[in-house]
Amino acid sequence: MSDTPGDGKLELKQASKEVKESENVAEKYSAMTVSKNSEITMGELSVSSAAFSAVPIHKPVKKQIQFVEDKQEFSRFPTKTGRRSLSRSISQSSTDSYGSAASYTDSSDDETSPRDKTQLNSKGTSDFCVKNIKQAEFGRREIEIAEQDMSALISLRKRAQGEKPLAGAKIVGCTHITAQTAVLIETLVALGAQCRWTACNIYSTQNEVAAALSEIGVAVFAWKGESEDDFWWCIDKCVNMEGWQPNMILDDGGDLTHWVYKKYPNVFKKIRGIVEESVTGVHRLYQLSKAGKLCVPAMNVNDSVTKQKFDNLYCCRESILDGLKRTTDVMFGGKQVVVCGYGEVGKGCTAALKAMGSIVYVTEIDPICALQACMDGFRVVKLNEVIRQVDVIITCTGNKNVVTRDQLDRMKNGSIVCNMGHSNTEIDVASLRTPELTWERVRSQVDHVIWPDGKRVILLAEGRLLNLSCSTVPTFVLSITATTQALALIELYNAPEGRYKQDVYLLPKKMDEYVASLHLPTFDAHLTELSDEQAKYLGLNKNGPFKPNYYRY
Repeated sequence: MSDTPGDGKLELKQASKEVKESENVAEKYSAMTVSKNSEITMGELSVSSAAFSAVPIHKPVKKQIQFVEDKQEFSRFPTKTGRRSLSRSISQSSTDSYGSAASYTDSSDDETSPRDKTQLNSKGTSDFCVKNIKQAEFGRREIEIAEQDMSALISLRKRAQGEKPLAGAKIVGCTHITAQTAVLIETLVALGAQCRWTACNIYSTQNEVAAALSEIGVAVFAWKGESEDDFWWCIDKCVNMEGWQPNMILDDGGDLTHWVYKKYPNVFKKIRGIVEESVTGVHRLYQLSKAGKLCVPAMNVNDSVTKQKFDNLYCCRESILDGLKRTTDVMFGGKQVVVCGYGEVGKGCTAALKAMGSIVYVTEIDPICALQACMDGFRVVKLNEVIRQVDVIITCTGNKNVVTRDQLDRMKNGSIVCNMGHSNTEIDVASLRTPELTWERVRSQVDHVIWPDGKRVILLAEGRLLNLSCSTVPTFVLSITATTQALALIELYNAPEGRYKQDVYLLPKKMDEYVASLHLPTFDAHLTELSDEQAKYLGLNKNGPFKPNYYRY
């Protein structure tokens, strides 16, 4: 299966109007990518010309993602207490591709819920809810380490903070709260924004980082090991603040957007823009757009080249091994592994496992992705054909019930099951919560599910995203995604009225290239420049964009 489900074709729309000044603006814009001493302003970057407007991409989805009925989930406010839920009943989303799960303290260190504590930061304010505000100093050290490998985002911060392109922006965010996202949040604050933040995953929050952000005045409501009620309570606390109303949304998974849309429709109508970075969240936005219910412009960051190639492919190529090693200490040489889905995430996972000497199988629904897997040297199979012999199953499809209870019953003793997709729906974990099966917690995020005959299957992170729940993600890759998100927020917030309609847009190609160029100095890379004759021959502007919107990298 592919990690970007849907059978419809991408319909690429060109910007409706080309303005004469676009070439001049392109030269100014590109100057920022090739000159370290550029003085181009963020105003020129984000709002100078409609030529850089994002292109609306309509993705018809054959099988729609249904929202849960209001009466089931939104007719009541989340209760303060409640047993930890083993699945997310509203959207079933958990994580995508952002952050690090490493933390000095496990959520079990203190059983008292942060909601039952009264905490103050050094400024005497209490507009936050984290595990322990006293961990702020440790969190600050984590953030400083992350900054060292996020030089491009720091560069963007330094260039733009004088102009404050986000002055007046009130951003409510729902992402993984890690040292890397903290660098993004502090960048947004430096650019003039007010921020309130919560976590998109109940396991990926770094408690000390949440404390560090709260210490400097960012209203953070998140801690590692939240219950389901805690999760929705935290989202609501970010949105429902007396005297403060958000006008921008930065989301990962669509839970925050969905909550505001369902619970606070008047607030939703006044949002100036939404930036979404996950497969699941983007599809939910297209659902709203198709139904005519999306009343604000939204930016699809997930399908930007810098997100797809670097966050999804290269990031997962490294983090899949890290997550499996930390949780199971498994040796990969000779192991039989099946990877469900050969999209960008699947490609990264299979490449890493193959390099370690594993025998890798692939399952797919898309014949193009299946053919790619064959050409890359992998055998494409149906899961039932190899279910009794494989040692590890990794899902990365974005779908539901990819691994069913019947298949789990047929797996051999000691098999490992984990998920690298966004949602915790890919493995049918709920079916394992039955009286005849015994759950045994081995270590943090590692459970043995024991069958009556003594067979054990090792389930990681209760079916949620492995790398963010159990290990770390390369900071450099997250710098690319965070820079993309920051530019998307700046573009939407500063865009003149009429540039963006009530639709879902793809990040402008020029911005994708700009994000990439900011990260090249790390490798001491030097771009070749087109001559005037070459540019004329190719029909390109010397400063880009260098590829059409339909180009597949």
